[in-house]
Amino acid sequence: MNPKHFISLYPKDMRIVSKYGLLVGVLLVTVYSFGQTSEKLKKEQEKLENKIKNTKLLLDKTKNNTQASLNELKLLDNQVRFREELVRNYDHQIRGAELTIVKKDQQIKALEEKIAQLKEQYRKLLIYAYKKRNKYGKIMYLFSANSYFEAVKRKKYLESIRELQQKQYLVIKQNQQLINRQIQSIDKEKRQKMLVLDEKKKEKQQILADKQKQEDVYKGFKSEESKLLAQLREEEKQKAVLKEQIAIAIRKEIAAAEEKRRREEEARRKAEAARKIAEAKNNATTPPAAATVAMNDAKEGSLVSKSFEANKGSLPWPVDKGSITENFGRNPHPTLENVFTNNNGIDISSPKNAEVRSVFEGEVTSVLNIPGAGKVLIIKHGNYRTVYSNLQNTYVSVGDKVSSKQAIGSLLVKPGESLSVVHFEIHQVVGSNVQSLNPALWVDR
Repeated sequence: MNPKHFISLYPKDMRIVSKYGLLVGVLLVTVYSFGQTSEKLKKEQEKLENKIKNTKLLLDKTKNNTQASLNELKLLDNQVRFREELVRNYDHQIRGAELTIVKKDQQIKALEEKIAQLKEQYRKLLIYAYKKRNKYGKIMYLFSANSYFEAVKRKKYLESIRELQQKQYLVIKQNQQLINRQIQSIDKEKRQKMLVLDEKKKEKQQILADKQKQEDVYKGFKSEESKLLAQLREEEKQKAVLKEQIAIAIRKEIAAAEEKRRREEEARRKAEAARKIAEAKNNATTPPAAATVAMNDAKEGSLVSKSFEANKGSLPWPVDKGSITENFGRNPHPTLENVFTNNNGIDISSPKNAEVRSVFEGEVTSVLNIPGAGKVLIIKHGNYRTVYSNLQNTYVSVGDKVSSKQAIGSLLVKPGESLSVVHFEIHQVVGSNVQSLNPALWVDR
Protein backbone atom coordinates (compact mmCIF):
# COMPACT_ATOMS: atom_id res chain seq x y z
CA MET A 1 0.00 0.00 0.00
CA ASN A 2 1.32 3.41 -0.92
CA PRO A 3 2.19 5.41 2.24
CA LYS A 4 1.56 8.69 0.37
CA HIS A 5 -2.12 7.90 0.67
CA PHE A 6 -1.78 8.23 4.44
CA ILE A 7 0.36 11.34 4.19
CA SER A 8 -2.62 13.07 2.59
CA LEU A 9 -4.88 11.81 5.38
CA TYR A 10 -2.81 13.29 8.20
CA PRO A 11 -3.52 17.03 7.64
CA LYS A 12 -7.21 16.27 7.10
CA ASP A 13 -7.39 14.40 10.39
CA MET A 14 -5.67 17.24 12.20
CA ARG A 15 -8.21 19.71 10.77
CA ILE A 16 -10.99 17.52 12.15
CA VAL A 17 -9.34 17.47 15.58
CA SER A 18 -8.90 21.27 15.41
CA LYS A 19 -12.56 21.83 14.43
CA TYR A 20 -13.65 19.54 17.22
CA GLY A 21 -11.63 21.63 19.72
CA LEU A 22 -13.30 24.81 18.45
CA LEU A 23 -16.75 23.23 18.73
CA VAL A 24 -16.09 22.18 22.32
CA GLY A 25 -14.93 25.73 23.12
CA VAL A 26 -18.14 27.25 21.69
CA LEU A 27 -20.19 24.73 23.65
CA LEU A 28 -18.47 25.58 26.93
CA VAL A 29 -18.88 29.36 26.37
CA THR A 30 -22.60 28.89 25.60
CA VAL A 31 -23.14 26.81 28.75
CA TYR A 32 -21.19 29.36 30.86
CA SER A 33 -23.20 32.32 29.49
CA PHE A 34 -26.50 30.58 30.17
CA GLY A 35 -25.25 29.66 33.64
CA GLN A 36 -24.68 33.35 34.45
CA THR A 37 -28.15 34.37 33.19
CA SER A 38 -29.81 31.48 34.98
CA GLU A 39 -28.03 32.37 38.24
CA LYS A 40 -29.21 35.99 37.97
CA LEU A 41 -32.82 34.90 37.40
CA LYS A 42 -32.65 32.54 40.38
CA LYS A 43 -31.37 35.35 42.63
CA GLU A 44 -34.26 37.56 41.47
CA GLN A 45 -36.60 34.64 42.13
CA GLU A 46 -35.29 34.33 45.71
CA LYS A 47 -35.80 38.07 46.33
CA LEU A 48 -39.38 37.95 45.00
CA GLU A 49 -40.16 34.85 47.06
CA ASN A 50 -38.90 36.65 50.20
CA LYS A 51 -41.07 39.69 49.38
CA ILE A 52 -44.12 37.44 48.91
CA LYS A 53 -43.33 35.65 52.17
CA ASN A 54 -43.05 38.96 54.10
CA THR A 55 -46.24 40.35 52.56
CA LYS A 56 -48.11 37.11 53.30
CA LEU A 57 -46.90 37.31 56.91
CA LEU A 58 -48.34 40.82 57.22
CA LEU A 59 -51.62 39.83 55.54
CA ASP A 60 -51.97 36.88 57.91
CA LYS A 61 -51.83 39.34 60.82
CA THR A 62 -54.85 41.22 59.39
CA LYS A 63 -57.06 38.10 59.23
CA ASN A 64 -58.29 38.49 62.82
CA ASN A 65 -59.14 42.14 62.23
CA THR A 66 -62.86 42.45 61.50
CA GLN A 67 -62.43 45.83 59.78
CA ALA A 68 -60.27 45.89 56.65
CA SER A 69 -57.78 48.75 56.35
CA LEU A 70 -56.28 50.60 53.42
CA ASN A 71 -52.96 49.06 54.40
CA GLU A 72 -54.42 45.62 53.78
CA LEU A 73 -55.54 46.70 50.32
CA LYS A 74 -52.08 48.12 49.59
CA LEU A 75 -50.47 44.89 50.81
CA LEU A 76 -52.76 42.90 48.51
CA ASP A 77 -51.67 45.16 45.63
CA ASN A 78 -48.05 44.38 46.50
CA GLN A 79 -48.74 40.67 46.78
CA VAL A 80 -50.39 40.51 43.35
CA ARG A 81 -47.57 42.58 41.81
CA PHE A 82 -44.84 40.43 43.39
CA ARG A 83 -46.53 37.23 42.25
CA GLU A 84 -46.91 38.56 38.70
CA GLU A 85 -43.20 39.48 38.68
CA LEU A 86 -42.39 35.99 39.94
CA VAL A 87 -44.43 34.41 37.14
CA ARG A 88 -42.55 36.55 34.60
CA ASN A 89 -39.30 35.40 36.21
CA TYR A 90 -40.43 31.78 35.81
CA ASP A 91 -41.27 32.49 32.14
CA HIS A 92 -37.73 33.79 31.54
CA GLN A 93 -36.23 30.76 33.28
CA ILE A 94 -38.35 28.35 31.23
CA ARG A 95 -37.53 30.09 27.94
CA GLY A 96 -33.85 30.13 28.87
CA ALA A 97 -33.93 26.42 29.71
CA GLU A 98 -35.74 25.59 26.46
CA LEU A 99 -33.20 27.54 24.37
CA THR A 100 -30.34 25.83 26.17
CA ILE A 101 -31.85 22.41 25.58
CA VAL A 102 -32.28 23.13 21.84
CA LYS A 103 -28.69 24.43 21.56
CA LYS A 104 -27.30 21.44 23.44
CA ASP A 105 -29.27 19.04 21.22
CA GLN A 106 -27.80 20.71 18.11
CA GLN A 107 -24.30 20.63 19.55
CA ILE A 108 -24.62 16.97 20.52
CA LYS A 109 -25.63 16.11 16.93
CA ALA A 110 -22.63 18.04 15.59
CA LEU A 111 -20.33 16.26 18.03
CA GLU A 112 -21.77 12.88 17.05
CA GLU A 113 -21.05 13.66 13.37
CA LYS A 114 -17.47 14.54 14.29
CA ILE A 115 -17.17 11.28 16.21
CA ALA A 116 -18.29 9.35 13.13
CA GLN A 117 -15.63 11.10 11.01
CA LEU A 118 -12.93 10.51 13.60
CA LYS A 119 -13.85 6.86 13.93
CA GLU A 120 -13.66 6.38 10.16
CA GLN A 121 -10.21 7.96 10.02
CA TYR A 122 -9.13 5.96 13.05
CA ARG A 123 -10.38 2.75 11.41
CA LYS A 124 -8.28 3.43 8.28
CA LEU A 125 -5.22 4.19 10.35
CA LEU A 126 -5.62 0.98 12.34
CA ILE A 127 -5.95 -1.07 9.13
CA TYR A 128 -2.84 0.54 7.75
CA ALA A 129 -0.95 -0.01 10.99
CA TYR A 130 -2.01 -3.66 11.05
CA LYS A 131 -0.91 -4.27 7.46
CA LYS A 132 2.42 -2.55 8.04
CA ARG A 133 3.03 -4.09 11.46
CA ASN A 134 6.17 -5.93 10.17
CA LYS A 135 9.12 -4.06 11.71
CA TYR A 136 11.31 -4.98 8.70
CA GLY A 137 8.79 -3.25 6.42
CA LYS A 138 9.33 0.00 8.33
CA ILE A 139 13.09 -0.38 8.12
CA MET A 140 12.91 -1.07 4.39
CA TYR A 141 10.66 1.95 3.99
CA LEU A 142 13.38 4.08 5.60
CA PHE A 143 16.26 2.46 3.71
CA SER A 144 14.54 2.86 0.35
CA ALA A 145 14.79 6.64 0.65
CA ASN A 146 16.81 8.39 -2.06
CA SER A 147 18.70 10.54 0.46
CA TYR A 148 19.41 10.97 4.15
CA PHE A 149 17.01 13.95 4.41
CA GLU A 150 14.18 11.95 2.79
CA ALA A 151 14.86 9.13 5.28
CA VAL A 152 14.52 11.64 8.16
CA LYS A 153 11.22 12.89 6.71
CA ARG A 154 9.95 9.29 6.40
CA LYS A 155 10.91 8.62 10.02
CA LYS A 156 9.00 11.73 11.15
CA TYR A 157 6.06 10.63 9.04
CA LEU A 158 5.92 7.23 10.78
CA GLU A 159 6.14 8.94 14.18
CA SER A 160 3.31 11.28 13.15
CA ILE A 161 1.16 8.28 12.17
CA ARG A 162 1.71 6.73 15.60
CA GLU A 163 1.06 10.04 17.40
CA LEU A 164 -2.09 10.62 15.36
CA GLN A 165 -3.42 7.20 16.28
CA GLN A 166 -3.00 7.99 19.95
CA LYS A 167 -4.54 11.47 19.62
CA GLN A 168 -7.57 10.22 17.71
CA TYR A 169 -8.17 7.53 20.30
CA LEU A 170 -8.07 10.14 23.10
CA VAL A 171 -10.26 12.59 21.16
CA ILE A 172 -12.89 9.93 20.49
CA LYS A 173 -12.89 8.93 24.15
CA GLN A 174 -13.17 12.56 25.38
CA ASN A 175 -15.83 13.27 22.78
CA GLN A 176 -17.96 10.39 24.01
CA GLN A 177 -17.54 11.49 27.64
CA LEU A 178 -18.55 15.05 26.73
CA ILE A 179 -21.68 13.83 24.95
CA ASN A 180 -22.64 11.73 27.99
CA ARG A 181 -22.21 14.74 30.29
CA GLN A 182 -24.27 16.94 28.00
CA ILE A 183 -27.06 14.35 27.86
CA GLN A 184 -27.10 14.26 31.67
CA SER A 185 -27.15 18.08 31.75
CA ILE A 186 -30.12 18.15 29.34
CA ASP A 187 -32.01 15.66 31.51
CA LYS A 188 -31.34 17.87 34.55
CA GLU A 189 -32.52 21.02 32.69
CA LYS A 190 -35.72 19.24 31.67
CA ARG A 191 -36.44 18.17 35.26
CA GLN A 192 -35.82 21.72 36.52
CA LYS A 193 -38.05 23.09 33.77
CA MET A 194 -40.92 20.84 34.89
CA LEU A 195 -40.49 22.01 38.51
CA VAL A 196 -40.57 25.67 37.43
CA LEU A 197 -43.71 25.00 35.36
CA ASP A 198 -45.42 23.50 38.43
CA GLU A 199 -44.46 26.53 40.55
CA LYS A 200 -45.72 28.86 37.81
CA LYS A 201 -49.14 27.15 37.84
CA LYS A 202 -49.36 27.50 41.62
CA GLU A 203 -48.47 31.19 41.50
CA LYS A 204 -51.11 31.87 38.84
CA GLN A 205 -53.74 30.27 41.08
CA GLN A 206 -52.56 32.40 44.02
CA ILE A 207 -52.77 35.55 41.87
CA LEU A 208 -56.42 34.80 41.08
CA ALA A 209 -57.17 34.21 44.78
CA ASP A 210 -55.40 37.45 45.81
CA LYS A 211 -57.21 39.45 43.13
CA GLN A 212 -60.56 38.13 44.33
CA LYS A 213 -59.76 39.13 47.91
CA GLN A 214 -58.51 42.49 46.64
CA GLU A 215 -61.82 43.04 44.83
CA ASP A 216 -63.82 42.20 47.97
CA VAL A 217 -61.84 44.68 50.09
CA TYR A 218 -62.08 47.31 47.36
CA LYS A 219 -65.89 47.04 47.24
CA GLY A 220 -66.05 47.55 50.99
CA PHE A 221 -64.10 50.82 50.74
CA LYS A 222 -66.07 52.12 47.75
CA SER A 223 -69.17 52.30 49.94
CA GLU A 224 -67.39 54.66 52.36
CA GLU A 225 -65.92 57.26 49.99
CA SER A 226 -67.02 60.31 52.00
CA LYS A 227 -65.47 58.89 55.16
CA LEU A 228 -62.26 58.09 53.28
CA LEU A 229 -62.04 61.62 51.84
CA ALA A 230 -62.36 63.14 55.31
CA GLN A 231 -59.72 60.74 56.63
CA LEU A 232 -57.45 61.55 53.71
CA ARG A 233 -57.72 65.31 54.29
CA GLU A 234 -56.78 64.83 57.94
CA GLU A 235 -53.80 62.64 57.02
CA GLU A 236 -52.58 65.19 54.46
CA LYS A 237 -52.70 67.91 57.15
CA GLN A 238 -50.65 65.69 59.45
CA LYS A 239 -48.15 65.05 56.65
CA ALA A 240 -47.80 68.80 56.02
CA VAL A 241 -47.12 69.42 59.73
CA LEU A 242 -44.59 66.57 59.79
CA LYS A 243 -42.84 67.90 56.70
CA GLU A 244 -42.63 71.42 58.14
CA GLN A 245 -41.39 70.25 61.56
CA ILE A 246 -38.70 68.06 59.97
CA ALA A 247 -37.61 70.97 57.73
CA ILE A 248 -37.43 73.30 60.77
CA ALA A 249 -35.41 70.76 62.77
CA ILE A 250 -32.90 70.23 59.94
CA ARG A 251 -32.60 73.99 59.35
CA LYS A 252 -31.88 74.45 63.06
CA GLU A 253 -29.20 71.76 62.84
CA ILE A 254 -27.64 73.50 59.84
CA ALA A 255 -27.76 76.89 61.60
CA ALA A 256 -26.24 75.38 64.76
CA ALA A 257 -23.49 73.73 62.72
CA GLU A 258 -22.79 77.02 60.91
CA GLU A 259 -22.67 78.87 64.23
CA LYS A 260 -20.29 76.25 65.63
CA ARG A 261 -18.02 76.61 62.61
CA ARG A 262 -18.18 80.41 62.89
CA ARG A 263 -17.18 80.28 66.56
CA GLU A 264 -14.38 77.81 65.79
CA GLU A 265 -13.14 80.02 62.95
CA GLU A 266 -13.26 83.07 65.21
CA ALA A 267 -11.39 81.17 67.93
CA ARG A 268 -8.86 80.02 65.34
CA ARG A 269 -8.28 83.59 64.12
CA LYS A 270 -7.84 84.85 67.67
CA ALA A 271 -5.48 81.98 68.47
CA GLU A 272 -3.52 82.69 65.28
CA ALA A 273 -3.28 86.38 66.15
CA ALA A 274 -2.14 85.51 69.68
CA ARG A 275 0.39 83.05 68.26
CA LYS A 276 1.87 85.66 65.98
CA ILE A 277 2.18 88.14 68.86
CA ALA A 278 3.76 85.49 71.07
CA GLU A 279 6.06 84.45 68.22
CA ALA A 280 7.21 87.98 67.75
CA LYS A 281 7.95 88.25 71.46
CA ASN A 282 9.17 84.79 72.38
CA ASN A 283 9.95 83.25 68.96
CA ALA A 284 7.39 80.52 69.71
CA THR A 285 6.23 78.29 66.82
CA THR A 286 3.72 75.79 68.27
CA PRO A 287 0.21 76.31 66.78
CA PRO A 288 -2.80 76.03 69.11
CA ALA A 289 -4.69 72.70 69.19
CA ALA A 290 -8.09 74.37 68.56
CA ALA A 291 -7.45 74.84 64.84
CA THR A 292 -6.44 71.20 64.43
CA VAL A 293 -9.61 69.97 66.16
CA ALA A 294 -11.83 72.00 63.82
CA MET A 295 -10.09 70.57 60.77
CA ASN A 296 -10.42 66.99 62.07
CA ASP A 297 -14.15 67.46 62.71
CA ALA A 298 -14.70 68.65 59.15
CA LYS A 299 -12.67 65.79 57.72
CA GLU A 300 -14.59 63.21 59.75
CA GLY A 301 -17.96 64.54 58.57
CA SER A 302 -16.79 64.36 54.95
CA LEU A 303 -15.69 60.73 55.36
CA VAL A 304 -19.02 59.71 56.92
CA SER A 305 -20.91 61.41 54.09
CA LYS A 306 -18.88 59.58 51.41
CA SER A 307 -19.34 56.27 53.23
CA PHE A 308 -23.11 56.78 53.33
CA GLU A 309 -23.17 57.56 49.60
CA ALA A 310 -21.12 54.44 48.84
CA ASN A 311 -23.88 52.30 50.38
CA LYS A 312 -26.65 53.62 48.14
CA GLY A 313 -28.84 50.69 47.10
CA SER A 314 -27.56 48.41 49.86
CA LEU A 315 -28.66 50.10 53.10
CA PRO A 316 -30.66 47.83 55.45
CA TRP A 317 -34.38 48.47 55.90
CA PRO A 318 -35.47 50.53 58.94
CA VAL A 319 -37.51 47.47 60.04
CA ASP A 320 -36.58 43.80 59.98
CA LYS A 321 -39.71 42.74 58.05
CA GLY A 322 -42.07 44.88 56.02
CA SER A 323 -43.53 45.90 52.67
CA ILE A 324 -43.58 49.36 51.08
CA THR A 325 -47.23 50.44 50.99
CA GLU A 326 -46.71 54.04 49.86
CA ASN A 327 -43.90 55.17 47.57
CA PHE A 328 -41.92 58.39 47.40
CA GLY A 329 -43.62 61.28 45.59
CA ARG A 330 -47.11 61.22 44.04
CA ASN A 331 -49.25 58.14 44.80
CA PRO A 332 -52.74 57.27 43.49
CA HIS A 333 -55.26 56.52 46.23
CA PRO A 334 -56.05 52.77 46.26
CA THR A 335 -59.85 53.27 46.09
CA LEU A 336 -60.67 56.93 45.31
CA GLU A 337 -60.52 57.80 41.62
CA ASN A 338 -58.42 60.79 40.52
CA VAL A 339 -57.22 61.32 44.08
CA PHE A 340 -53.48 61.42 44.80
CA THR A 341 -51.30 61.75 47.88
CA ASN A 342 -47.80 63.18 48.15
CA ASN A 343 -45.11 61.49 50.18
CA ASN A 344 -41.78 62.99 51.21
CA GLY A 345 -40.43 59.49 51.96
CA ILE A 346 -41.77 55.95 51.93
CA ASP A 347 -44.23 54.16 54.22
CA ILE A 348 -43.41 50.58 55.22
CA SER A 349 -46.11 48.37 56.75
CA SER A 350 -44.65 46.15 59.46
CA PRO A 351 -45.75 43.76 62.22
CA LYS A 352 -47.52 45.36 65.18
CA ASN A 353 -45.19 47.31 67.53
CA ALA A 354 -42.18 46.41 65.37
CA GLU A 355 -38.81 47.86 66.36
CA VAL A 356 -37.24 50.52 64.17
CA ARG A 357 -33.50 50.48 63.50
CA SER A 358 -30.95 52.92 62.15
CA VAL A 359 -30.00 52.20 58.53
CA PHE A 360 -26.44 53.51 59.00
CA GLU A 361 -24.06 54.68 61.72
CA GLY A 362 -24.49 58.28 62.74
CA GLU A 363 -25.46 60.77 65.46
CA VAL A 364 -28.98 61.50 66.76
CA THR A 365 -29.56 65.21 66.19
CA SER A 366 -33.30 65.60 66.88
CA VAL A 367 -36.07 63.83 68.80
CA LEU A 368 -39.45 65.42 68.03
CA ASN A 369 -42.98 64.73 69.24
CA ILE A 370 -45.48 65.58 66.51
CA PRO A 371 -49.25 65.03 66.87
CA GLY A 372 -50.43 62.40 64.37
CA ALA A 373 -46.87 61.28 63.60
CA GLY A 374 -45.83 60.11 67.06
CA LYS A 375 -42.19 60.59 67.93
CA VAL A 376 -39.72 61.45 65.18
CA LEU A 377 -35.99 60.72 65.16
CA ILE A 378 -33.45 62.45 62.91
CA ILE A 379 -29.99 60.89 62.54
CA LYS A 380 -27.05 62.68 60.93
CA HIS A 381 -24.67 60.87 58.54
CA GLY A 382 -22.26 63.58 57.37
CA ASN A 383 -24.25 65.68 54.86
CA TYR A 384 -27.17 63.23 54.95
CA ARG A 385 -30.10 62.85 57.34
CA THR A 386 -32.37 59.85 57.86
CA VAL A 387 -35.79 60.44 59.43
CA TYR A 388 -37.89 57.84 61.26
CA SER A 389 -41.45 58.77 62.24
CA ASN A 390 -44.59 57.21 63.72
CA LEU A 391 -42.63 55.95 66.75
CA GLN A 392 -44.29 55.23 70.09
CA ASN A 393 -41.06 54.85 72.08
CA THR A 394 -37.49 55.97 71.44
CA TYR A 395 -34.41 54.22 72.82
CA VAL A 396 -31.90 57.00 72.05
CA SER A 397 -31.45 60.70 72.83
CA VAL A 398 -29.97 63.74 71.09
CA GLY A 399 -26.18 63.43 70.86
CA ASP A 400 -26.15 59.61 71.00
CA LYS A 401 -23.96 57.77 68.50
CA VAL A 402 -25.77 54.87 66.80
CA SER A 403 -24.55 51.97 64.67
CA SER A 404 -26.07 50.36 61.60
CA LYS A 405 -29.13 48.17 62.42
CA GLN A 406 -29.19 49.42 66.04
CA ALA A 407 -32.73 49.49 67.49
CA ILE A 408 -33.73 53.12 68.06
CA GLY A 409 -37.45 52.83 68.91
CA SER A 410 -40.75 50.98 68.46
CA LEU A 411 -43.74 51.80 66.26
CA LEU A 412 -47.17 53.18 67.10
CA VAL A 413 -50.32 51.16 66.51
CA LYS A 414 -53.48 52.98 65.45
CA PRO A 415 -56.74 51.91 67.15
CA GLY A 416 -58.35 49.00 65.28
CA GLU A 417 -55.20 48.33 63.22
CA SER A 418 -53.27 45.07 63.30
CA LEU A 419 -50.14 46.48 61.62
CA SER A 420 -47.72 49.32 62.26
CA VAL A 421 -46.30 51.70 59.67
CA VAL A 422 -42.89 53.40 59.74
CA HIS A 423 -42.51 56.59 57.72
CA PHE A 424 -38.90 56.81 56.50
CA GLU A 425 -37.17 59.74 54.79
CA ILE A 426 -33.67 60.55 53.51
CA HIS A 427 -32.42 64.13 52.99
CA GLN A 428 -29.19 65.57 51.65
CA VAL A 429 -27.82 68.87 52.96
CA VAL A 430 -26.06 70.93 50.29
CA GLY A 431 -24.85 74.21 51.78
CA SER A 432 -27.96 75.76 53.32
CA ASN A 433 -30.35 73.78 51.07
CA VAL A 434 -32.04 70.47 51.90
CA GLN A 435 -33.01 68.01 49.17
CA SER A 436 -35.46 65.13 49.73
CA LEU A 437 -34.30 61.80 48.23
CA ASN A 438 -36.22 58.66 47.32
CA PRO A 439 -35.40 56.15 50.12
CA ALA A 440 -36.46 53.19 47.92
CA LEU A 441 -33.33 53.84 45.80
CA TRP A 442 -31.09 53.66 48.87
CA VAL A 443 -32.31 50.56 50.71
CA ASP A 444 -31.57 47.03 49.56
CA ARG A 445 -34.52 45.92 47.37
